[in-house]
Amino acid sequence: MSFDTRNIRNVVLLGHSGSGKTTFAETMLYEAKAISRRGTVEEGNTISDYTSIEQERGSSIFSTLLHANWKNAKINIIDTPGLDDFVGEIVASLKVADTAVMILNAKQGVEVGTEIIWEYIETFKTPAIFVVNQLDHEKADFETTLEQARARFGTKVIPVQYPVNQGKGFNAIIDALRMVMYVFPSGGGKPEKKEIPASEMDRAMEMHNALVEAAAENEEGLMEKFFEEGTLSEEDLTVGLRLAIAHQQIVPVFCCSATQNMGSGRIMGFINDVCPSPADRPDAELVGGGTLACKSDGPATVFIFKTISEPKVGLVSYFKIYSGVLKAGDELNNSSGNRSSERFGQLYIANGKNRDSVEELRAGDIGVTVKLKNTHTNNTLNSKGTDRQIDPIHFPESRIHVAIQPPSKNDMEKLMKALIGIAEEDPTLVIEQSKTLKQTLLHGQGELHLDITRYRIEKVNDVTMEFLPPRIPYRETITKEANTMYRHKKQTGGAGQFAEVHLRIEPYYEGMADPAGLSVRNK
Repeated sequence: MSFDTRNIRNVVLLGHSGSGKTTFAETMLYEAKAISRRGTVEEGNTISDYTSIEQERGSSIFSTLLHANWKNAKINIIDTPGLDDFVGEIVASLKVADTAVMILNAKQGVEVGTEIIWEYIETFKTPAIFVVNQLDHEKADFETTLEQARARFGTKVIPVQYPVNQGKGFNAIIDALRMVMYVFPSGGGKPEKKEIPASEMDRAMEMHNALVEAAAENEEGLMEKFFEEGTLSEEDLTVGLRLAIAHQQIVPVFCCSATQNMGSGRIMGFINDVCPSPADRPDAELVGGGTLACKSDGPATVFIFKTISEPKVGLVSYFKIYSGVLKAGDELNNSSGNRSSERFGQLYIANGKNRDSVEELRAGDIGVTVKLKNTHTNNTLNSKGTDRQIDPIHFPESRIHVAIQPPSKNDMEKLMKALIGIAEEDPTLVIEQSKTLKQTLLHGQGELHLDITRYRIEKVNDVTMEFLPPRIPYRETITKEANTMYRHKKQTGGAGQFAEVHLRIEPYYEGMADPAGLSVRNK
């Protein structure tokens, strides 16, 4: 079954390491009945962190594509790492997401990683919502977290919910949008709806009115209705908030305990009802100018945003369809690189390492295929007769580098083959053969990034790699001005030889006259 563009939601889970993204993703799948049992990061059995290195470390290293059906929509979920060393995974995921779900740790508040990731959200102009997670922790502090978010990200951060009893006894949330209190059973799951207690009504109404005003500001008809009636219905609120979020004018804040499965269902409902579909987002920018609307009419345009290599399978390509309909067996032309023709023999939707075959996917959807021969991350493929390229992902430049050395010269070829394979998956990893230093250099985002690369090389390819300090490329330069003169005389009979040479040498500085403009004897 393929989903219409307007019934697709593409969300990326972002946040500082340890904020609970993977657990929240697991709970989303469970709430949508995509899985029958929730795994945990501690037990190493979550759908998202399925690689051995993630299970050993207890944290995400790679982005993982998941999906869940909710009511009449398909929600594609991309779980991402929280450490800045793996920023390439974050940037690639933001490229294809239509909503950023930023997970905040209720006991830590806004962390450094949160601020770094927010800068990428602003760069991509991605609509966002905040989820304050871990409200069941004894040190949870929703108010401080909210204050920090508003101080750092502005007054457009508006709470939709707040916890009644955060901490170890957490089990109740007041929803100011629906003006109801949700009370959860001890094991989490579906809450009971109750009236808001009188003691909480003033605070709830204050939040509700702020949401009404934010919604009304984005639609003239709603503003008139608000002035006439003094309030808006939930249906009107949905319309106004949908516009406000799509235009990045508000960032709603929700409450959750992913570990206890409290609050995630309501958030998924909000994503389905209010967050933008691919059709609601601005047209995609094309290389060379122009834009492309996300709709199923017309030729297919597919963008590869992630590539991995699997044993016994080969290259696995993750893609988003920016236009048209892609069917299993379709042949598309690669408009990037060598412009080869590629056959999409099989199409899949994914939940971690598990993939289900589908016959077709429509514009806005995200899918997976295997065994493309000459296609890589950032490539655009089109139906025959169409030649356009989606603006590529601009990965950040590397921040550190080391020299690498295998145990012996005989292992260098094996090591380089393994590194090239990993660099195919990770564009933020750069291999350089330095002729100046006569060393092989490995560039990355941080020490952990390079350490993980070495771990993968040794674990998968059975070749060790030593890190060495890069040699210093010593060069000589002029440090101060010097003047000298030489006079040449030679007389051996006949015509004599005479010359006088004046030499001045000095360091270059900005604004210095071009040497080509200097005159000698007015020439």
